[in-house]
Amino acid sequence: MSAPTPNLRFIREDVQAMHAYVVQDAAGMLKLDAMENPYGLPPELQAQLGERLGRLAINRYPGARIHDLHTALAAYVDLPAGYALTLGNGSDELIAMLAMACARPGACILAPEPGFVMYAMSAQLQGLDFVGVPLQGDFSLDEAAMSAAIAQYQPAIVYLAYPNNPTANLWDAAVLRRLIALASAYGALVVLDEAYQPFAARTWLDEIRRDPAANAQVVLLRTLSKFGLAGVRLGYALAPAALLAQIDKVRPPYNVSVLNAECALFALEHAQVFAAQAQSICSERERLLVVLASLPGLQPFPSQANMILLRVQGEPGAATRLHQALKMRQILVKNVSTMHPLLANCLRLTVGTAPENTLLLAALEASL
Repeated sequence: MSAPTPNLRFIREDVQAMHAYVVQDAAGMLKLDAMENPYGLPPELQAQLGERLGRLAINRYPGARIHDLHTALAAYVDLPAGYALTLGNGSDELIAMLAMACARPGACILAPEPGFVMYAMSAQLQGLDFVGVPLQGDFSLDEAAMSAAIAQYQPAIVYLAYPNNPTANLWDAAVLRRLIALASAYGALVVLDEAYQPFAARTWLDEIRRDPAANAQVVLLRTLSKFGLAGVRLGYALAPAALLAQIDKVRPPYNVSVLNAECALFALEHAQVFAAQAQSICSERERLLVVLASLPGLQPFPSQANMILLRVQGEPGAATRLHQALKMRQILVKNVSTMHPLLANCLRLTVGTAPENTLLLAALEASL
């Protein structure tokens, strides 16, 4: 029987023109393309978590355990006085909620580029304009261009990823303070996205504690994906309670399942295990940076995340050829060379375990 032909009359034209988010097939591959924590739970913790999940009342809607997770996360981040938390099904849902809450006629969203694709996508899906401001050649913020764009467009939301994806760098704090002041002056939300905070030397939460008044318009985004729970899909936002109360109104009811919440609670109870994993990843990141810099034809960029941006020297298409050569050796990394002109001939490598990184380096040497 042939498939029916649906009538797409009421599906938006821009949605029909979009490409769905595609996950690369990783079967049989060493997966270093998605910035996941490469470490699993130790066997004894797997057994404990399995027992707890088996006791959950999955026939009931989420209830008290969601409140318990709020309390545990507040303690984990040492939530400042007057601040509140809200939960999302990953940071992606929180980004969508922010766009929905600010989708006034004529509003727009602004972010540096290259950056996380969901900032622009969330704007489009809510019917908002998106303004992308190119970074400088070294992937630092172009303060003059950012300031001019904020003044010209007065965006409802300014996204500043800290560290940035896919460039993996932390931007200058003094520049961020000035941009926050500029956007806050007319009431914009400034979203500091700290998805990769477990691997970074600094967090904007220290700035919020130091000067809460200057950060009254700041929403801090975090996720447990890079913490080690990418499969759990749990993100959270913190902001002044009066501000977050408005954002929380567009959150779908029961958006976090009891399974997700219990996994997150379990992980927070064993935070030292995940902190040790993050420390190992950071150590491996530094090893990779040193070795990559010594390989001919490769330019690694500084990283404060669990990924490394790598430029392949040579003619156009050199990164794509290296990407394919690595795939032939069962190593899967991310080819970002066509995402933005500033990323020409660039690959993004996830930092794996020590044995995985050794295999990656050997494959790179053989491919080069």
